[in-house]
This record gives sequence, C-alpha cells and structure tokens, in this order.
Amino acid sequence: MKNDEIFDIELTPDLIVRAYMAGIFPMSESADNPDIFWVSPEMRGIIPLEDFHVSKSLQKSIAKNNFKILIDNDFEAIIKSCATYGSDRDSTWINQTIIDLYSELFERKICHSVEVYENDELVGGLYGLSIGSAFFGESMFHKASNASKIALAHLVHRLKLGGYSLLDTQFITPHLRSMGAKEITREEYEILLAKSQNQTGDFYRLVGGGTSLDCLQPTNQIS
Repeated sequence: MKNDEIFDIELTPDLIVRAYMAGIFPMSESADNPDIFWVSPEMRGIIPLEDFHVSKSLQKSIAKNNFKILIDNDFEAIIKSCATYGSDRDSTWINQTIIDLYSELFERKICHSVEVYENDELVGGLYGLSIGSAFFGESMFHKASNASKIALAHLVHRLKLGGYSLLDTQFITPHLRSMGAKEITREEYEILLAKSQNQTGDFYRLVGGGTSLDCLQPTNQIS
C-alpha cells in the first residue's frame, strides 16, 4: 500500500475497521473535497502510555477543577468541532463522508469521544476508535487553554486502567511530542498493532469522566 491512495470503492464502517486493523486510515484533502484517500505513513506517531508526560502547568490547570469531563456524551459536537477551522489550523481533513462514517462507528461503540466542559460549555475534546487493545486517536480541538491536553490526559488514564497497549496518534505535532509522543517505523508499528489485536481493552472500565489526578504520577511529570 502506498502512503496515500485515492479511495475508489464504497466506504463502509466495516471497511474502516478492517483498514485500521491493517495499519491504514482514511483522510480527505479538505472539508469540501469529497474524495477519500488511504494513508499508511512510513513513520507512525504513537504515545507509549507509560511515557505520557504531564507538565506542571497542566497539572495545576487540572487541580483547579474548573473542567468537567464526559465520555460519549455528544460525539456529533466533538467531531464537528474537530472539523471546524480554528485559530490553530486553517484547514481540516474531516469531510462530511468521514463525519457520517465515524458517527455510525460511534453508534456501534467503536468510536468514542472525550469531552471537556467549562460552565456547561464544550471547550475541548477528542475522538478516536477503540479496536482490540489499541486506541486510534483521530483529532482534537480546544476553545479554552489546556482543554485538549486535559482530554488527552484523561484518555491516557482511561486507557491505562482499561488494559490498552497502543495509543496511535497517526502523526506527530509539537503539542503531542511535548506530552510523550514519538515516531516509529511502519514495521515497528505493525508489530505493536498485531499484538494489540490479541486482546481487548475496556474503554468503560473507568466509570464516567471527572478530572482525576490519578493519571498525574510523579514519574511522568515534567517541568
């Protein structure tokens, strides 16, 4: 499979799942472009769960307890917010086809959202797919400072408790790198992916949301 290849057959939720299990994921050039293409990067971004970093400033933000976290409460709002142009990006790869397909996967409890609220307003969050013991992070957004980082910290805590072995970020950004993300080769990734399909993570083992500081261990804090 090439790094990217225009998709020329009908996309279905089942096909999307099979693609992720093969190390491939779909994207679009823009929200207005109807074409979908497959991506299989030479270098893959992951966050090793044991290496996740929480900065002292983020720890302080969480400790203020100004945010409420909900799980799978409003997936539609999360994916549409991720698809909206923001101050930190001027384009998006999420088109209506992707929104529709991943919404179907949400109904099947394969897609999940982590939602961050402040005063009952959705101010950040992320979404991704849970397959086996792998979580495939798709996109995140924030309207309030640190909101997407808080969503990611909660996700990592949830995945650890749920017995997950792989957190796939697809690509690396400075934002993700600062929290422990790294790049590995496609071959290394495929080995981790294959192992992750031999067991099943429990996304709901941690009941509810909250802003638990249990994920902020002294060994994974950075200044």
